[in-house]
Amino acid sequence: MESFKLYPAIDIRGGKCVRLLQGDYSKETVYGDSPLDMALRFEHAGASWIHMVDLDGAKEKKRVNDDVILETAAQTSAKIQVGGGIRTREDVAYYLENGVDRIILGSVAVQNPEFAKEMLATYKEKIAIGLDARDGYVAVNGWLETSEVTAVELGRVMAEYGAETFIFTDIAKDGMMEGPNVEAIAELAEATSRSVIASGGVSNLEDLKELAKYHDSGVSGAIIGKAIYTEKIDLESAVREVESAW
Repeated sequence: MESFKLYPAIDIRGGKCVRLLQGDYSKETVYGDSPLDMALRFEHAGASWIHMVDLDGAKEKKRVNDDVILETAAQTSAKIQVGGGIRTREDVAYYLENGVDRIILGSVAVQNPEFAKEMLATYKEKIAIGLDARDGYVAVNGWLETSEVTAVELGRVMAEYGAETFIFTDIAKDGMMEGPNVEAIAELAEATSRSVIASGGVSNLEDLKELAKYHDSGVSGAIIGKAIYTEKIDLESAVREVESAW
């Protein structure tokens, strides 16, 4: 099994690096004008993957900040996974044919599971399914709406369709710096027997080490956002202490 991976996050809104609190577009903090510069910093710190989200795209249901994302993919040696505003075959092909390594299908997996099934069949491990949950139920459209499907239910369906990787976010934990929902993350890994990347709530090295304990159960990595930007976690130290240990 591949080592536990850290995914520093770059959320893009209006071309800038931002963080939203629990997905609330009115609670935004700008952390940098250049996603590329941020990605190069992360790469220098040892990150082998970078997690990028087009927040404008998620809200508008189409690609918006794709030029910034492709520039970053072209200028960094780290692998790039992208989510937000990816709703069509053309969107998926556009990113994968221009240097992006993995696509995250979120809302569309709930609203159009047949499309997700087709993309999984076509692109296999290059597709990850993003499960963003509020009280266990999947949220869609930039977290603005909550569906009637639980993350575990959708995870099982997508696993049957061929999904190998899930990204699980507990919205209640996102940006709150209160620790991840380890129980829900481990439950999803167990229910699907697939790789789950944890997102939301990671606030310190101990959180990462706690998640990494479930590596053998399928918890394969963690996305870190606010904790890096507020310097609660030093990425270089975390890569050294967590990735190398697992």
